[in-house]
Amino acid sequence: MPSTREIRALRPSKNHLDVSVPYAFIHEIEPDSKGNLQEVNTIFLTNKECPFQCLMCDLWINTLDAPTPKGAILKQLDHALERLPPASVIKLYNSGNFFDQKAVPLEEYGAIADRLKGYRRIIVENHPLLCGENCLVFNELLEGRLEIAMGLESIHPKVWPRLNKQMSPDDYRKATQFLVSHDIAVRTFVLLNPPFLTETEDNIDWALHAIRFAFDAGSYCCAIIPTRTGNGIMEKLWEQGDYVPPTLNALESVFDRALAMDKGLVFTDLWDLERFSQCPLCFLARKERMETMNMEQRILPLIDCSCNGG
Repeated sequence: MPSTREIRALRPSKNHLDVSVPYAFIHEIEPDSKGNLQEVNTIFLTNKECPFQCLMCDLWINTLDAPTPKGAILKQLDHALERLPPASVIKLYNSGNFFDQKAVPLEEYGAIADRLKGYRRIIVENHPLLCGENCLVFNELLEGRLEIAMGLESIHPKVWPRLNKQMSPDDYRKATQFLVSHDIAVRTFVLLNPPFLTETEDNIDWALHAIRFAFDAGSYCCAIIPTRTGNGIMEKLWEQGDYVPPTLNALESVFDRALAMDKGLVFTDLWDLERFSQCPLCFLARKERMETMNMEQRILPLIDCSCNGG
């Protein structure tokens, strides 16, 4: 298993960031648990890097090396909220853990909550091991309902110990049950083709096992994330034969079969999807199919192409 030192040594340089502005913000549409389309504002906060150096992660590229300066998160929120349209849902994604006090200071929770008044749902991301009392403190300050997005990634017994995530599936389950018991909703990230799992059918099966595990633990939503290169160590693992990129066929299979479970919302991450395509003739139609399935939460007919879904 690559060490944290090796993971860090192979990284490219971080992006230069301004702590007074978020590194990105967007307006999206997403269905809620009842299938109703909701307007969503997503703000990607600039803050301290996550202390967990997960093997497959590339989010650190837009983070700070030092603790987030006092008042910086509030300035970032003001900057984005002044420029975003009205919405009923807001995501505060920070490339790590909202409840890491070096990333988002505890003493600023109240001021953050004030800026989020009017939002019915507030979604943040966090590591299962950091889900504790601070989640409850922030939840009490909010006008809307809190949701926490967590990475389960994989439950394969030979994969999850090697991801350097420093948690087990049981840690995820305990965190989920803790949050749900306090009326905090949970959404979950699951990897397709994590490192050290190189057979296509195994990847499909184990992604579905992880999705079922997450729903059974209490998550109401699962997002399928195709595992990508881009952080240095993933390229090395690919060269060594310890990682293979997912195919569109596999992604469609997992998405279709996860929706067929009918256990909760299922989304698939379509960012930079073209890198997984082998056929320029059907790619756009297949992407549009999955975009529609994300919105409508129903399985659509597969796209017919002479490539047979390559």
